[in-house]
Amino acid sequence: MKTLKNWTLQKQSAHHAELLVDGQHTLCLYVLEENLFRALLKRKGELALNRTWSIAPKDDVPWEGRSRDDLSGFSLPQWSLTQQQETLTIESAKLRVTVHQPLWLEWHYRDDAGVWQWLASDRPTSAYLVNAHGDGVAHYLSRKKEERFYGLGEKAGNLQRTGQRYEMRNLDAMGYNAASTDPLYKHIPFTLTRRDDISYGLFYDNLSSCWLDLGNEIDNYHTAYRRWQAEAGDIDYYIFTGARALDVTKAFVRLTGKTLFGPKWSLGYSGSTMHYTDAPDAQNQLMNFIRLCEEHAIPCDSFQLSSGYTSINGKRYVFNWNYDKVPQPKVMSQAFHDAGLKLAANIKPCLLQDHPRYSDVAERGLFIRDSETDAPERSSFWDDEGSHLDFTNPQTVDWWQEGVTTQLLEMGIDSTWNDNNEFEVWDGEARCHGFGQEIAIKHIRPVMPLLMMRASMEAQQRFAPQKRPYLISRSGCAGMQRYVQTWSGDNRTNWDTLRYNIRMGVGMSLSGLYNVGHDVGGFSGDKPDAELFVRWVQNGVMHPRFTIHSWNDDHTVNEPWMYPAITPSIRSAIELRYRLLPYLYTLLWQAHADDEPMLRPTFLDHEHDEQTFEECDDFLLGRDLLVASVVEPGQRERRVWLPANDTGWYDFYTGCWYAPGQWVTLNAPLETLPLLVRAGAGLPLSDRIKHVDAKTDTTRELHLFPIKGTGRASGLLFEDDGESWGYKEGNALWLEWEMLCTGSVIDLQVHARGDYRPAWQSLKVTLPAGEKRQLLINGVAASEWTFA
Repeated sequence: MKTLKNWTLQKQSAHHAELLVDGQHTLCLYVLEENLFRALLKRKGELALNRTWSIAPKDDVPWEGRSRDDLSGFSLPQWSLTQQQETLTIESAKLRVTVHQPLWLEWHYRDDAGVWQWLASDRPTSAYLVNAHGDGVAHYLSRKKEERFYGLGEKAGNLQRTGQRYEMRNLDAMGYNAASTDPLYKHIPFTLTRRDDISYGLFYDNLSSCWLDLGNEIDNYHTAYRRWQAEAGDIDYYIFTGARALDVTKAFVRLTGKTLFGPKWSLGYSGSTMHYTDAPDAQNQLMNFIRLCEEHAIPCDSFQLSSGYTSINGKRYVFNWNYDKVPQPKVMSQAFHDAGLKLAANIKPCLLQDHPRYSDVAERGLFIRDSETDAPERSSFWDDEGSHLDFTNPQTVDWWQEGVTTQLLEMGIDSTWNDNNEFEVWDGEARCHGFGQEIAIKHIRPVMPLLMMRASMEAQQRFAPQKRPYLISRSGCAGMQRYVQTWSGDNRTNWDTLRYNIRMGVGMSLSGLYNVGHDVGGFSGDKPDAELFVRWVQNGVMHPRFTIHSWNDDHTVNEPWMYPAITPSIRSAIELRYRLLPYLYTLLWQAHADDEPMLRPTFLDHEHDEQTFEECDDFLLGRDLLVASVVEPGQRERRVWLPANDTGWYDFYTGCWYAPGQWVTLNAPLETLPLLVRAGAGLPLSDRIKHVDAKTDTTRELHLFPIKGTGRASGLLFEDDGESWGYKEGNALWLEWEMLCTGSVIDLQVHARGDYRPAWQSLKVTLPAGEKRQLLINGVAASEWTFA
C-alpha cells in the first residue's frame, strides 16, 4: 500500500474542513460534538461505500443506509481553524486536532483547568495507507505504554486487549476456544483506550473484514504503534473522549443507537437444546419440557426451538415445518402459552440448493449473486451448499417477512432466533442489490445480519403492534443492539469457557452490546459434569440473557434436572434469578433509557482502584451487585477483591458488612454463588414466581443495604406491564428513592411518578440482619407507612 503524504487545505465549510492529499485524495475532518470528531478519507475524491448502517445518533437509519454525508443527530458545535506553514489546527471547546506535514494527525483534549493535554496521535511516519491499484486501506496510530485497550466486541481471551492482534471476519466458530479463537461472530472495530487522566473511543465505520493490532506488532523503522487495516472500503473513523471509561462506552451507544427495550419475559429462563427438535418425536419432547419444568418446580418463561423443526432427511430448510416431527405446531404453541411460556424459533438466511423454494427464490432474484454470472452465489452451509438471501433487496425483505409471519407468527411463535447469519460468502465481489445501487458483498457482509434481524423485528411488530418485540441474533455489527439480544455463540463445554465467557460478555458490554449472555452449560463437547453445570448456571443467572442450550457430542442434553443430586442447587440458582427480576428489569430500562451497561467490569465504577484493572473473574451486574462466580473445579471458598468505594460492601446472604479496598475470602459451597451488594444500594426483589406475569406478581420488596455511619444514596425501581409501549405515554411506574443514613436513623424518601399501578399493592422495605437503626419512610416509622 502507498503512504499518503502531502496535503493542502482545500475547503472549509460550516461543519468540516477538507484537505487535498497528494493532489488526488480528500481528507474530511468533521466537528460533530465538542468531544467527538470524525476523519473521513475519500480516495480520489470518492467513497467506496457512500452509506452507513451503524451510525444512528438520533433515529434509526433508513433501510438503504444513512448517507455518509448526513450529519443529523449531532449538535455540530462552534469550532475554529488555524493554519500555519506546516500545520493546520481544528479546535472545539473540548477537543483539538492538529494536522502535520507530511500527513499525520495529533489530538489534544482540554482538561478541567482549561489546559490542552495530549490525547492521541497518528504514527508520524506512514500513518495513512491506501492500495494504489485496488482495495485495502490502513491507519496507524502511536501507542503509549500507559494506555490500556478494551472493546472490540465479542473477543476471546482477556478483557484487556493490549498487546494482542485481532481479526474481524464473521465466522460460524462452532466449538471455539474461549481463551484464544479468533475471529468469531461479530464485527465491532471499536476500541476503548483508558488512561489515568482520560479515556477515549475510536470506532472505524468500515464493514469489510479488518485487522486490529494493539501492540503485538513492532517495526524498527517506526515508533510503537497500533494498526487498523481493512480488506476494502474507506478510512472513516470517529474519535471521542470521556472523563471515565464508562462515559466512552455510553457515548459509543449514543453514536450507534439505543438498546432495544424488550419485554420483561425475555429476562426469564429460556430453555433450549438441539436434542428436542432433532428428535423424531420433537413435539412430544417439547411438550414434555413443560411437564418437567412443572415437576421439578423450575421457573421458566420461554423455549427456543432449534432448527431441527425445519428438517427434511436430516437437513435444515428455513420456513419449512417437518410435520412428522411437529404434527400440530399451533396446538404445541398454545400448550406453551397456557403454561405461561413463549416460543422463539430458529431461522437461517441461507437456502440449501435443494430447498423446496430455492428455484422460486432464485427466479425472483432474491439471492446474493455470483461475481461473474447472474446466478445465485453458492457457499458452504450446514449439510450442503446453499445461497444467501440478499437483504439489501426490498423484495427479499418482503419474502422473508412473509415467511416469518405465515410460518412462525401465525403458528403461535412469539419471537425469532436469527442464527447462522455470518454470511460466509467468500467471493468478495459477489453482488448485492444495494437497494438499487449494486454493492459488492466485501463492503457490507456484517450489514446482512443487521438487515435480517431488522426484517424479522418489523414482521413481529406488524403482527403484534401492541407488544414490544424480542429477537435474538448471533452475528451482526455495531448497531445491532437496536434490534436484538445476543450471545457468545457455540461455546465448548469446559471450565476455561466458563471463565473466559465472563470476559467475553463484559467485553461486549464495554462495546455497546448490553443485552448479552452465553450458552449455559456449554453448547458443544461432552456434557458438563454436575459441578461444572451448577457453577455455569449460577454464573448464567447473573447475565441479561439466561439460556441453557446444548448440542452435546455425546448425544446428551443439558437440562436443569439432568443430575437429580444437584437439581435443588440448579433450582435455587434460577429462583434467585427470578427473585432479582425487578432489579434486572430496572437495569434493562436504564440500559435503554440512560445507556447504562448491565454487565460492568469492576473498574468501570472504581477507576481510582488500580486492583480493579487486574484480570479477574468478578463483574458487576448494574452498579450494585458484585458477582464472584466460581470458575474452578473443587473450589469451596472464593477470594474476592472488594473495590474501593466510599461505603463498603455487604454479603448478599448474611448481611455482613465489609470495608472496601481489601481482599476477603467468602464461603462458596456448591449450592451458593458468592454475591456482594454495594453499601448504599437498594435491591428491588420479587417473591417466588413461576414466570413473568404482571397480573400475578403481587409482592415487591426493597431490600436496603444502608451506609454505615452517615451518608446519602438513591436508586430507582421501574415497573410496567412488561410488554407494551405504554411507558412512552407515561404508563409506567418510576419509583425513585433516596436514603439518608445517620448514626441512629435510616431516613428513606420514596416518590412515585407515572400512571401505571402494578399488581402489588404494598412495598416491603427490609434491612440486613443486625441493623439496629430506626427506619423512617417518608417521615413516619416503617411500621406505620403504606405505599399508595
